[in-house]
Amino acid sequence: MLTQEDRQRYRRHLQLPEIGEDGQARLLAARVLVVGAGGLGCPVLQYLAAAGVGTLGIADSDRVELSNLQRQILFGNADIGQIKAEAAARAVKRLNPTIKCEIHARRVDRVSVEKLVAAYDLVVDGSDNFATRYLLNDACVSVGRPLVSGAIYKFEGQVSVFNYQGGPTYRCLFPTPPSAAEAPNCDTTGVLGVLPGLIGCAQATEALKVLLGLGEVLRGRLWVFDALSFQSRILRFPRHPEHSLINLSTASPADYAELCSAAPVAVTAPELAELLASEAPPFLLDVREPEEYYHFHLPGATLIPLSQVLARAGLLPRHHPIVVYCHHGGRSAAAITELQTKAGFTNLQNLTGGIHAWALEVDPTMPQY
Repeated sequence: MLTQEDRQRYRRHLQLPEIGEDGQARLLAARVLVVGAGGLGCPVLQYLAAAGVGTLGIADSDRVELSNLQRQILFGNADIGQIKAEAAARAVKRLNPTIKCEIHARRVDRVSVEKLVAAYDLVVDGSDNFATRYLLNDACVSVGRPLVSGAIYKFEGQVSVFNYQGGPTYRCLFPTPPSAAEAPNCDTTGVLGVLPGLIGCAQATEALKVLLGLGEVLRGRLWVFDALSFQSRILRFPRHPEHSLINLSTASPADYAELCSAAPVAVTAPELAELLASEAPPFLLDVREPEEYYHFHLPGATLIPLSQVLARAGLLPRHHPIVVYCHHGGRSAAAITELQTKAGFTNLQNLTGGIHAWALEVDPTMPQY
């Protein structure tokens, strides 16, 4: 039953015969898990909360940074340094105090994902890496949950709904994950600030359609939007039995390697400062892009972008410690995995938090971005 406050808050929904009181009651009873409270997750959370989705699970282990504010519009300067899931929940409660928020301030992994996904009616994927996308897809197949997926790259975005009413899964469209070098994210390439808002709004739209049983859901269809031309197109794709049945039990663990592999040996920024001041400083490898390197870098560092690190592995010493770094530590970890598994290196360490941590903890005069 709707309260009088509900009837006022959601009056514009109640005026739509396709929704009405019954539809609004369904939304209030719904449980939606949003994985990632970043560029995509922010508009998804805002619009689902405003629409009256009763329980929102927010899964994100990151903290708010200054560079997030260009596109992650739930946050402001006062939130910098705060855990994103917690800051997002506070913003959602300010928008709609009647909504229940369940905070999962940890990275979704193979151990926790099945139980987490099973606790919700629908999953919205706002993550920024392929390992999580495949993990969420396989978990949704395992427990029978629809998955609203979105992705962005520079000026282009895409949305689809997987595992809905017998439709295709994510693996029907993308059967196998790309390599780490083939999968850049906005941390490496940049993204137009408004683009996640557009794609996130589309994800929220599809989520509401699924919950309400309205319209033609993007099942077996991929909506692609180009912000530069402001053109969109729909690509249709079929269900492939050999891919659609892959779940957590039958998938290759390598598909989640980025999430499940042992973490590389880590060195903190203060520890690295001590090593660099020693008589035998480590070799520094910067795996960012040239424009990032030229903006600022650690003195003496050698630049080899992640996409070239295997091809140029011959330039690296094999019998001297190497500290690999990037902006936050993600690309450097991927580079270490590539060099260890495919080139046999055993002398690699990852700078925890990347050059961003160096600027915060060692050299505050270094510009941040």
